[in-house]
Amino acid sequence: MTESLSIVIPVHNEAAKVGADIEAAAEFLLNRNVPGQIIIVDDASTDQTADQARQTRVPDQIPMEVISLAENRGKGCAIRTGVARSTGAFVLFADSGCCIPFDNAEQGIQQIATARCQIAVGSRRHPQTLIKQDRGFYRKLCSRLFNRLTLRMFPELSHLQDTQCGFKVYRGDVARELFALSVIDGFMFDIEILMLAHQQGYAICDFPVEWTCDRDSRLSPSRQGGSVWRDLRAIRGRVPRSDQ
Repeated sequence: MTESLSIVIPVHNEAAKVGADIEAAAEFLLNRNVPGQIIIVDDASTDQTADQARQTRVPDQIPMEVISLAENRGKGCAIRTGVARSTGAFVLFADSGCCIPFDNAEQGIQQIATARCQIAVGSRRHPQTLIKQDRGFYRKLCSRLFNRLTLRMFPELSHLQDTQCGFKVYRGDVARELFALSVIDGFMFDIEILMLAHQQGYAICDFPVEWTCDRDSRLSPSRQGGSVWRDLRAIRGRVPRSDQ
């Protein structure tokens, strides 16, 4: 792989993690001699996340940009901001915390490079995925209920086993096109992007990953269930079912 890769990492109150995120992303680019860039988007953290990110040193040949949003808008807005600044032939979005090693992205990149798809989705449910530390019972139950809900609301995505995994690779121009069309600021941005991709006729594949659960997740089903439901209804309204 020689084409450029933009790595976008959204962060909110991740001062303890962001340095390791940047170092791991830089090591991935450097060790594989991949030209690219690292884009950190700080979603108005109240700790020292942005300062910690800017203080983290990367090799001179790897451009890094830290973008600080003035107000907390949500993960979708943060990634949309980062993708708009990307220049790579491929774009990788990765959650903070290094739950999935960056070298796992090579599988998704290869799927796109061989024109099998334009979006490759890391899947924690793939038969070949290695789960090093799983979620607790409550989060696992919420995940199963969410998957059933999304399957009923968005049958177009039924071939995907894990729409919410925070590790996705896009063909660069496709990422910039779709995120420019998106409006969902919160956690349901993934569903919106995938549905917009389906509407535009882009192919979506999944690939296995090595995943370690981050117990410090920012998504709380009990607190954010209402906004999740509203966003899902808004997405269904924006992207009508293809059989209608």
